Amino acid sequence: MEAMLEQDLEVRFGEKLRRVRTDKLISQEVLADKAGLTRSYIGRIDRGQINVSLATLYKLADALEVTPGELLP
Repeated sequence: MEAMLEQDLEVRFGEKLRRVRTDKLISQEVLADKAGLTRSYIGRIDRGQINVSLATLYKLADALEVTPGELLP
């Protein structure tokens, strides 16, 4: 049960990240470059396949010029 909740959270975070990123017209590649991550890693986050660390959350928020809270589902 807990694994399903965590998986759902990963998917919802990925959806929120993708929505913020696309609303700002930023590609996965540009976001990855700004955040110091790889494009494939950003893609895996977008698809909800990764549980990101707090450090990564802050990198993504900084790169998108939003607060970390704005990326949370």
